[in-house]
Amino acid sequence: MPLNLHDQVAAAFVQDGWLARAEPHFRPRPGQTAMALAVARTVEDGGVLVVEAGTGVGKTFSYLVPALLSGQRVLISTATKALQDQLFLRDVPRLVQALGLPLRVARLKGRSSYLCLHRLGQVHQSRVPLDPQVLRAVARVQDWSHGTRSGDLAELPGWVENSTVAAMVTSTKDNCVGSACAHWEQCHVNTARAQALAADVCVVNHHLFFADMEVRDSGVAQLLPSAGVVVLDEAHQLNETGIQFAGWTLGTRQLQGYIKDVLADVTLHARGLADWMQLLAQLEQAINAWRAVGGACPPGSRLRWLGVAPEGLPEASWRQGLHAVGQALRALLLALAKVAETARALLPLYERGARLLSQLASFAQPVPDDAVRWLEVTRQHLKLMESPLGIARLMRAHMEPEAQEEGGTPPAAPRAWIFTSATLGDDADLRWFTETCGLRTAQVLKVDSPFDYARQAVLYVPEDIPEPAQQAAHSAAVAQLAAEGALALGGRTLVLTTTLKALDSIGQHLQQRLGLLEPVDVLVQGQSPKHVLMERFRAGTVQGRGCVLVASSTFWEGVDIPGDALQLVVIDKLPFPPPDDPLVEARSRQLEAVGRSPFADYMLPEAAMALKQGAGRLIRRETDRGILVVADVRLRTKAYGRRLVQALPAMHRIGSTAAWRQALARLAGGASPVEED
Repeated sequence: MPLNLHDQVAAAFVQDGWLARAEPHFRPRPGQTAMALAVARTVEDGGVLVVEAGTGVGKTFSYLVPALLSGQRVLISTATKALQDQLFLRDVPRLVQALGLPLRVARLKGRSSYLCLHRLGQVHQSRVPLDPQVLRAVARVQDWSHGTRSGDLAELPGWVENSTVAAMVTSTKDNCVGSACAHWEQCHVNTARAQALAADVCVVNHHLFFADMEVRDSGVAQLLPSAGVVVLDEAHQLNETGIQFAGWTLGTRQLQGYIKDVLADVTLHARGLADWMQLLAQLEQAINAWRAVGGACPPGSRLRWLGVAPEGLPEASWRQGLHAVGQALRALLLALAKVAETARALLPLYERGARLLSQLASFAQPVPDDAVRWLEVTRQHLKLMESPLGIARLMRAHMEPEAQEEGGTPPAAPRAWIFTSATLGDDADLRWFTETCGLRTAQVLKVDSPFDYARQAVLYVPEDIPEPAQQAAHSAAVAQLAAEGALALGGRTLVLTTTLKALDSIGQHLQQRLGLLEPVDVLVQGQSPKHVLMERFRAGTVQGRGCVLVASSTFWEGVDIPGDALQLVVIDKLPFPPPDDPLVEARSRQLEAVGRSPFADYMLPEAAMALKQGAGRLIRRETDRGILVVADVRLRTKAYGRRLVQALPAMHRIGSTAAWRQALARLAGGASPVEED
């Protein structure tokens, strides 16, 4: 009698199962097996499973093994390209081979990852003179384009995805000309999507997961309806990604990019059929005048937008500027509409302009009750932003099947949804995650990390450090702590800051304190590309010099530095959401309106999750040892400090300077930082 899925999975994870035979380093872990069996039950019965799997559990195998054995089509979504590549290039192929299953595996990236042959051709037809360095880079892409099958620009050696050239040779949803393109049959995006639709296992990212609704609108078959098992790894990022996708964004950079593309296309297809230069000049002048309305705001400003205009800007000037841009854009569209009947190649350009005009019109209307709107000001541009306050409605649109037509057949298999991450909440119900995603009825499982944190790591909360409100003194004290630790350990130190101001201040202090006089290199985020910083940091001691990395934002998560290269993590202060952020303010008002506490129900859980993410950089393997410093006295003095400490792994806790130095000395000597009984 053939084994059911539950029994097959149980057999795979035992001491002498096929996983142990296929993976030389595999050994059974109770938490990993428990998660795998829970996934198997959900796949068999259908439903939703939310799993918080601590670092070291091995959650990837826990969901891959039952998903691959299920015989159903599997869709896996990740937050980062690094994990997407790891799954596609390493984990899934190894398991497919070990299982002996004839499964087709595909990886689908975003449109900006693939070469656009139409855009590449436009570069050569452009009458605008280009920098020789840019032309050389385009020539490299041109040479590579003749031999690539996938069109994935990541395969091009030395490729930088946010470079000037990248924007020139890739398409966006706005500037793709669709089926009117002369390269439609050879389109790398279309080829990749066709392969994904034909695959048994497809690995995407969260942005594409949310974009799948838009795929349906454009007439391309969806990935989701044909998948029996959907796995969302790194699920803690779902809310942020979904909000970005579901919101509206319109910027003066977008509008100027449209002007550039119109000029290129009408020169090619409709020269002399309208006074294009005048129409485009009028639009550009209107955009510049509108941008000047926000010119008094310092770059980096995020202005609340509760009424007619963003806060602090004159309403009449703002409305006049927005109206002028709309009028100039409408005049250009009327001219495009007249010539598009004969010059069909201009039709996608007209449709793109119509979408921009519609977005512009939406920002002239009052802010919806369930959304938040704000204005971001940069040195040269304005960016109008509107976002929903959560993704529960968006998730329901994905997860609830469409109404079955009368006489139709039901789905062949139940849909299983698996959400997993190392950090999903600081309570047993994981409400921080389930509430924002609308998953209140989901089955919830928490699997603790197998690491012995009480013996491997120390949590140091200094007793005498200045309050974070004393910004200058606090940053100086944090830098002093980091310098002391780095000198004792020969580097091996990661400093995580909550603000860019603290990043700059602590980075400067460390560079002045250590500089060239000590055998420690100080790396600061923003002074080199992220991958360069990470390569240097992972290298550890190089020619006798250790390494300190001061970082913010993206370095709080997704950074994996196992072994001795990282033994000290210093977090400057508790990572509460910035209270003046428009989205934070709107969510707080929403909670207050229903009688809930913004601090207890939003600010505190957000801080707990961010703190867990930052602390998770320290211990990545069962042999790792280290010290976590949280340089914020509120963890000791405030009533909520206990809840935040409980969200962290159960590390041995110290508070005195003497205990800190003793732990450093033990760690520097090759021993555990925890004093043995």
